[in-house]
Amino acid sequence: MSLFIASLNSGSNGNCYYVGNHKEAVLIDVGISCREIEKRMRRIGLSMDKVKAIFISHEHSDHIRGLEVTAKKFQLPVYITSPTLLNGRLKIESTLVRSFYEYEKIAIGELIVTPFPKLHDAADPFSFVVEHKDVRVGVLTDIGYNCRHLIKNFSQCHAVFLEENYDEKMLEEGGYPIYLQKRISSDKGHLSNDQSLELFTKYKADHLGLLILSHLSKNNNKPELVEELFKKHAGNTDIVVASRYKESAVYSIPHDPKKVVMKQASAQMSLF
Repeated sequence: MSLFIASLNSGSNGNCYYVGNHKEAVLIDVGISCREIEKRMRRIGLSMDKVKAIFISHEHSDHIRGLEVTAKKFQLPVYITSPTLLNGRLKIESTLVRSFYEYEKIAIGELIVTPFPKLHDAADPFSFVVEHKDVRVGVLTDIGYNCRHLIKNFSQCHAVFLEENYDEKMLEEGGYPIYLQKRISSDKGHLSNDQSLELFTKYKADHLGLLILSHLSKNNNKPELVEELFKKHAGNTDIVVASRYKESAVYSIPHDPKKVVMKQASAQMSLF
């Protein structure tokens, strides 16, 4: 059985990821407007009718910007921890709010979503693995370093949205003030290209069929840089760079990693 996945947007200007089977789907984070979500999903043949829940990783605006409108319009349950709800100052109908805890398996139809803790400069940050019939997809962004939780869950996945936020040299030599450089590169900041590559080369499973390079910094990274870096070590894993302005194609992730296929290609457009 396959899971179908797509990035609807990935970057500091907004993050939203789709994971579903033939009958139901979830959105991980809603950092772009409801209108944009609907428009981008239509362009790649996806439907909000299949979306049954939203999962929120943390309260930063690039992960919750479109949440209130989307949840209200489609009456979708929102899985979010109390500290994230509070610190995000979100106004969501109480009947739609669902709490969760680390490693609690949450059934959304035939999908199983497992949240796990991560280090990031937020109130109560989590990442998620979505599973269907033993096929696992990880949405792993906004992470300070390769902690044991990240390694454990990454190593079990058949496909992963993985953060490669910054190139260390570009961050150091760019125009960001020192305090912001320290925040980004701290253990509660973001993963660098080198940190993500270390995770990939040391801990990827033989069945990892697709790696979607995600949450690239506009100012401190380049898509061609990370693509070239990871393709050198890809082996049987397909490498894709998620755009910060455009939806990706829809990918079908079967249990057999050699059969990862593009379900429907989106219109060609520059990633940045």
